[in-house]
Amino acid sequence: MNRRSAAASLAASPVMIGAVTVLIAIVAVFLAYNANNGLPFVPSYRISAQVPDAAQLVPGNEVRIGGVRVGVIEQIEPVQDDEGNLSATLDLKLDRSAAPIPKDSTVVVRARSALGLKYLEIDKGTSSEDWDEGAVLPLSAATPEPVEIDEVLNTFDEPTQVAIQENLVEFGNALAGRGPDLNAAIGSLRPLLPPLERVMDNLADPSTRLSRFVSALSATAAEVAPVAQQQARMFVSLDTTFTALAGVARPFIQETISESPPTLDVATRTLPRLRPFLSHSASLFTELRPGIDALRANAPTIASALEVGAPVLARSPAFNRQIPPTAAALRALNDDAAARDGIDRLVETDQLLNPTLRFLTPAQTVCNYPTLLLRNAQGIVENGDGPGTWQMFQVFDPPDGPNNEGSPSSGPANGGEPPNPQFPGFDRNYLHVNPYPNTAAPGQTPTECEAGNEPYLANQQVIGNVPGDQGTVTEGQE
Repeated sequence: MNRRSAAASLAASPVMIGAVTVLIAIVAVFLAYNANNGLPFVPSYRISAQVPDAAQLVPGNEVRIGGVRVGVIEQIEPVQDDEGNLSATLDLKLDRSAAPIPKDSTVVVRARSALGLKYLEIDKGTSSEDWDEGAVLPLSAATPEPVEIDEVLNTFDEPTQVAIQENLVEFGNALAGRGPDLNAAIGSLRPLLPPLERVMDNLADPSTRLSRFVSALSATAAEVAPVAQQQARMFVSLDTTFTALAGVARPFIQETISESPPTLDVATRTLPRLRPFLSHSASLFTELRPGIDALRANAPTIASALEVGAPVLARSPAFNRQIPPTAAALRALNDDAAARDGIDRLVETDQLLNPTLRFLTPAQTVCNYPTLLLRNAQGIVENGDGPGTWQMFQVFDPPDGPNNEGSPSSGPANGGEPPNPQFPGFDRNYLHVNPYPNTAAPGQTPTECEAGNEPYLANQQVIGNVPGDQGTVTEGQE
């Protein structure tokens, strides 16, 4: 059997022709049913995207890039995060021609028509890194936030509708009967159009970055919006301030504005000359700072000195008048040979007495001993009657026992007498003597006023300086 006869036999079989026809119809229906989901056996690129709201998307809606259909939405799943926020995950089936998707790409749900049809728009970015197949674009890529038609229509609420009606009525009243005037105004605006065109060209030029200015202005308005009430109060306060300034605007503020330019001219000429002086003044005050700090600490003392010094200065002229004759007398004394010889003898005397005086001076300046000695000496004979004064003294019986002070002994008293029943625990037969007590003189250690301040050490012999530091306070001192 040749090919022609086999084809003729198939064409002559009605059953075979019907079976082929049914098969072709089934394939056509299958392809038509799955046309929205892509043709079978065609390679695809699958990726997912998260959006805050599916916004009435359904599986089978288109995915577009640049307005061109590149795939479909296969599946939509709601997702809830740990904080309870809801979002949606869209599983996308894209053509291989749409791959790859850069990582800085964004997605947005857009309206396909006013009837509510939606599609997903992918705005490809410029990043060098791409999303791998099967990756999920995060919520941060779902930007900008889509605006629904119902949200736009909801802006025209009843108060807005009433306001629009009132505006149309007022606009109509404003334009009614003013056709000639409008024509004249439009005719007058004609010369303005060529310069305006040049201005618009400059604004439209990308180098002006007008879009960035508008974005920055929007961001600025968003920043100041939360403080609108404070700004309103500020303008109210400014009105109060400017109202107060209006009272002194003339002539005071006016004269200030008028005199400011010449003043600035003078300052421009003068300040460069003052700069070296100011620099030197700064250096001077920097060097004076330690002295000023010390002066601040000694300010009370200086104030007291000034209070005391003011009366002294008032009497100084009279004192100054006495200085010349005194100086002349001192000059005559200096020129007198006999006086010079006496002065030399005084200098020698001072040199001889200086070591002694240096040793004895602390006895008065520190310990007040000469004053106490004179006071006690005067107290010996301070009492008396008409015939005379009385010398006061007291006789006491020395203690008994070995080496007592009442008779010659082989050594200093060192105890041995039975205890005094009036002073239990104390033995009186002990010698306490300090012939050379410390008087704060140079070379004595420690520096103390020992005479009259020695403690009585019971039941022991003490000869010479007692142990310890007795201090420098004596009777009559504070």
